[in-house]
Amino acid sequence: MFRPKPTSRFILLAFTLLLLVNFPASITASEPTTSESEDNELEELLALDDEVEQEEEEQGGTPNVRSSEAELLTKAQRIVLELNHDNTNRVIDKNEFVLVLGYAPWCARSAELMPQFAEAATSLSELGSPLVMAKLDAERYPKTASLLEIKGFPTLLLFVNGTSQVYTGGFSAEEIVIWARKKTGEPVIRISSVPAAEEFLKKHHIFVVGLFENFEGPNYEEFVKAATADNAIQFVEVSDIDVANVLFPNVKPANLFLGIVKSEAERYTAYEGTFEMEQILKFLDYNKFPLINKLTESNSATVYSSPLKLQVIVFAEEDEFKKLLEPLQDIARQFKSEIMFIYIDITDENLAKPYLTLFGLEEAESTVVAAFDVRVNSKYLLESNPTPSNIEEFCSGLLHGTLSPYFKSQAIPNNANETVHVAVGKTFDDLILNNHKNVLLEVFTPWCITCETTSKRVEKLAKHFKNLDSLFFAKIDASANEHPKLKVDDYPTLLFYAANNKENPIKLSTKTSLKDLATSINKHVKAKDEVAKDEL
Repeated sequence: MFRPKPTSRFILLAFTLLLLVNFPASITASEPTTSESEDNELEELLALDDEVEQEEEEQGGTPNVRSSEAELLTKAQRIVLELNHDNTNRVIDKNEFVLVLGYAPWCARSAELMPQFAEAATSLSELGSPLVMAKLDAERYPKTASLLEIKGFPTLLLFVNGTSQVYTGGFSAEEIVIWARKKTGEPVIRISSVPAAEEFLKKHHIFVVGLFENFEGPNYEEFVKAATADNAIQFVEVSDIDVANVLFPNVKPANLFLGIVKSEAERYTAYEGTFEMEQILKFLDYNKFPLINKLTESNSATVYSSPLKLQVIVFAEEDEFKKLLEPLQDIARQFKSEIMFIYIDITDENLAKPYLTLFGLEEAESTVVAAFDVRVNSKYLLESNPTPSNIEEFCSGLLHGTLSPYFKSQAIPNNANETVHVAVGKTFDDLILNNHKNVLLEVFTPWCITCETTSKRVEKLAKHFKNLDSLFFAKIDASANEHPKLKVDDYPTLLFYAANNKENPIKLSTKTSLKDLATSINKHVKAKDEVAKDEL
């Protein structure tokens, strides 16, 4: 990834603000009136860049860092075209490739993406890419945004000869560059010298390298097919063993080699399968992720796309996670290609809270280790201390299917003198399933609008049937309690569990009158001699 210097961050921040308004240097403010000038607009802007660079060379001397970065900012302003309702169709129709960023000035994610988009535009221009980078303020030009089918923010669309394609790449500058080059006819970069390889290493944190004696033949063709099909990883081809060893150390002299390189603890992984596109892509799917994946909003879709169906998630504060990182990486190596390991900052409510709520731990502050088996939609919780040995044992149990699924539960309440007993996840078996009586269970949630009315009716029914020893009344908050035998999707729900058939509860209507409910309960109670009078 291209890493800006501290002063570059200041420039990129300033650039973000500039991109969110119409600055004087934008294409709309200086648009000529003649059609010939309009068609040559982009070429003139790029030519201006060359003139500026030539003047600097003629003046001699090396500009200081801050002025150099300011010039890069100005150059980027010219490279990223500002679209409006007048020039959008012309820009898209007159250029073979156009990548459009639809944004809104108030959108935080648009602001985050903008400097990455600008950096990618600069890099692609320097690489001589035919791609035109453009942006559209969708709030200012809603009709134009609607015609381009920009419905959310930010939205990236690639137009190839006027036809749009949905952007499917990542959101860092490096990822945008890789995706754009692949889509504009450059799926593979050829590196022919050691200096070029060393320079390439400075700019890329993940890539695939292929060593071939000649860039032809069935194996090479499958390599190129895989490079074209993959949207996220840069593919590199070399024919010199010395160049290969710069990119992937200790490559043995051979006519054929393929490996993936990542800038993390598990840096090098060699491919040992046959050179077939599908097999190469499968290898990448299982090996492209770091040992530990830090989840962010920008990479969540990529992480969720992993073919690994077993996931272990560590929720911790950043400082606590640093202490755990090294032993956790050792554990991840043991379960590589079998379990996806994910780290989420427990202080990030947007990312952590939705997961922790599933375990009833939304207020947790200390380290939590949880797991999911996506195949069977089950979740698991490490209930002992999150030490490396306990985490390793937890992962082994997850892999071998010996862990018990976790069902959240509130604390066991005191039901003394209650006519309607409160059931929780931990007491569901005792109060409901193992109860020798008939049970009427109300399933509710705090956010349910009509649940309060139903609860009052259940209280009245419980008082009405208080002398019926064979009938037991209970209620459970489904938002805070779970049980494998409780399958309810709508609230409120009334379930009648017959004493002799707890496996098949009968659902009663919550929309009938109180008298009809009492009649229905009487109907289901087997001990007719104990049936209460049908009067309230």
